[in-house]
Amino acid sequence: MKEFMNRNNIILKSLVLIFLFGMLKVSAQNELKLWYDKPAEIWNEALPLGNGRLGAMVFGDPAVERLQLNEETIWAGSPNSNAHEKALVALPKVRQLIFEGRYKEAQDLATSDIRSQTNNGMPYQTFGSVYVSFPGHQNYSNYYRDLNIENATAKVKYTVGGVEYTREILTAFEDDVIVVKLSANKPGMITFNSFMNSPFDKTLTTTEEDQVTLSGETSTVEGTRGKVKFQGRMTAKHDGGNASVKNGIISVENANAVTLYISIATNFVNYKDISGDYISKSKDFLDKAIAKDFETIKEDHVKYYQKFFNRVSLDLGKSHVDNDPTEIRIKKFDSQFDPELAALYFQFGRYLLISCSQPGGQPANLQGIWNDMLFPPWESKYTMNINAEMNYWPSELTNLSEMHEPFIQLAREVAETGKETAKIMYNANGWVLHHNTDIWRITGPIDMAASGMWPTGGAWLCQDLWERYLYTGDTEYLKEIFPIMKGAAQFFLDFMITDPNSGYLVVVPSNSPENTHGGEDGKSTITAGTTMDNQLVFDLFTNIMRATDILSEDKGFAKELQIALDKMAPMQIGQHGQLQEWLIDWDDPEDHHRHVSHLYGLFPSNQISPNRTPELFQAAKTSLEFRGDESTGWSMGWKVNLWARLLDGDHAYKLLQDQLHLVTPEQRKGGGTYPNMLDAHQPFQIDGNFGCTAGIAEMLMQSHEGGIQLLPALPSVWKEGVVRGLKTRGGYELDMSWKNSKVSELKITASIDGNCRLRLESPLRGAGLRKAKGKNDNPFFYEVNVKEPIISKSAKLEKVKLPKYYEYDVQMKAGETYTFYGK
Repeated sequence: MKEFMNRNNIILKSLVLIFLFGMLKVSAQNELKLWYDKPAEIWNEALPLGNGRLGAMVFGDPAVERLQLNEETIWAGSPNSNAHEKALVALPKVRQLIFEGRYKEAQDLATSDIRSQTNNGMPYQTFGSVYVSFPGHQNYSNYYRDLNIENATAKVKYTVGGVEYTREILTAFEDDVIVVKLSANKPGMITFNSFMNSPFDKTLTTTEEDQVTLSGETSTVEGTRGKVKFQGRMTAKHDGGNASVKNGIISVENANAVTLYISIATNFVNYKDISGDYISKSKDFLDKAIAKDFETIKEDHVKYYQKFFNRVSLDLGKSHVDNDPTEIRIKKFDSQFDPELAALYFQFGRYLLISCSQPGGQPANLQGIWNDMLFPPWESKYTMNINAEMNYWPSELTNLSEMHEPFIQLAREVAETGKETAKIMYNANGWVLHHNTDIWRITGPIDMAASGMWPTGGAWLCQDLWERYLYTGDTEYLKEIFPIMKGAAQFFLDFMITDPNSGYLVVVPSNSPENTHGGEDGKSTITAGTTMDNQLVFDLFTNIMRATDILSEDKGFAKELQIALDKMAPMQIGQHGQLQEWLIDWDDPEDHHRHVSHLYGLFPSNQISPNRTPELFQAAKTSLEFRGDESTGWSMGWKVNLWARLLDGDHAYKLLQDQLHLVTPEQRKGGGTYPNMLDAHQPFQIDGNFGCTAGIAEMLMQSHEGGIQLLPALPSVWKEGVVRGLKTRGGYELDMSWKNSKVSELKITASIDGNCRLRLESPLRGAGLRKAKGKNDNPFFYEVNVKEPIISKSAKLEKVKLPKYYEYDVQMKAGETYTFYGK
């Protein structure tokens, strides 16, 4: 009997342990963590930390930890302008050649005489790395590594010789240093050597009492000397044991715990000024930080971070997949239902934006702030023909408006540098921005004419400025940005000319980024009047016209813009039923180029609508089908948004599956996701992460066309879910749950008074709802008056089929929350 009871007790205890282990697995799944059971071997397996200014990639090797470090202002070069007078002489000839159909000659002349004569922009550069070497830690077990995006910290745990070692790393938001805590579950076990190194040719390592420093200067590129000076500084605080600093190495023996403090500073003040005292700054950062212990720094860091991150939560349902490491879950995403991974990916994009774009700092570049090279691909600059703008698609939508500020500041600065470029190169008023800029805010065309001869970056940048106004309703902000928008429009009024072949007012020379067209030999990009240019200028002009009404000023200028708009080409539907990419019907259904520039009017703009412009809507869908799904990572991120705007949630989800495809070192091309969840262009580009975060939000809610549309592109697999904290145009904040693919509960909080129109496929009930009639009088939910498209006689268009919508109006007051329920 006793044996029987003992056996039952053992079975019971085993069942309890199995249950608890299962609960731990579920708990681990529900946490917002990227986790791994092995160290990073390559950079695209390391985990990114950042506080806007400082970035760190954590590798987590037990024997030799590597922290690859960045500081946002370590760029090659120095203040400069790449505007030049040679362009003004070449411009009429280039235009004449384009109008005559001699595109290759035009492109060659633009490359030689309009492209920058000095430099093609400067690269963003790495600081270097900190290494921490632990003797005897080569043989380890029970390995665990994570990135916790709920509190913006990274952790490494493993066992050596029966001792459990832990590392916790963060890039402190409040204290502006990198901090590493080293500990063990037994006293006296922390022994290591630590040092900094950098790939720059000339660096100086020194020892100052208990601190080591590494100083240097950025690279010379295209004959332009790098004049950004930087210094990294490191020290250690230890509990027990002994520590020494000698020959640039910090050595610790037999400590109970150690905290490493690392600071980096540069002489960069702003794009015109590099006179900062970088040595004093690096010392001040460190001295202030070491007055605090790790836990205090962490508490302040988490508090700051979470006031942004915790604004939005997302639950897309539960699965029963194994609690695999993140890398394995990415690998399996296209074959197993893992809604938690999709939600994690969404929040990872928000985490990255908070971590690389803080108010008062630089905007996120092509790699955010994370780069391990002196000469990274595309120099990690700001590519303005989509990539830089894509970085900020989630900013307002996912309740991170403050993170948008560095990009708004970039607009303020290029509006200044672009005035000189517009006048010198084109004898035009206003300001111009071509397809790329850098920390020095150059605005002239760079690279080959195939991509560089695109003068419409300023228009897209102004669309971003306008979108922020639509989300916030801040008229003081609108007054501030209005001169920037007006300056961009003044440039186009001066720069555009009449095409003698079509009679339309066109932007020329330009291109449809970065695609070749079917004119002449089919190898040129340069042309006139591309669809994307027309869409961008249309948005710029119409937004300014609306702003003049809101601000009651510059009505005469608005009339000038309307006259110009009347002379521009409408969007056109070509022979294949496609939305034409160019003024001439050159589109090839077999063209699978990564850019889908002519679909800007569908997303991120709202010129193409299933309700207002059904022919253009169907033509845009045809164009997207021709392009295909397979592409680079950022392009797939764009296509998630496009399919969401086409109201096809399952196709948008299919693109999300394609993007969450694991990219391994053996894969040499094509997009997807690296093991650390960063986007693969290839190589790494951060815009794909941000594009997909915005795309997931667009699948759940859209607010670009006359109101707020709920669950407009919900994938059939996300039958139940909850999202809280999304922002809409008009300044509304949204909490929503759904069951059986229908809205079950909705809470809306208004930041300003106004009429809120709701649109959804299932009915609602609740106080304050009334059936919508006529136009929405809320100025933030507006309808665009697009010219009737020109449709080729041979085009075959399908009729657009739309679901039945219920529409409700709610008169809302600022600060109040309204709750509704599904019937």
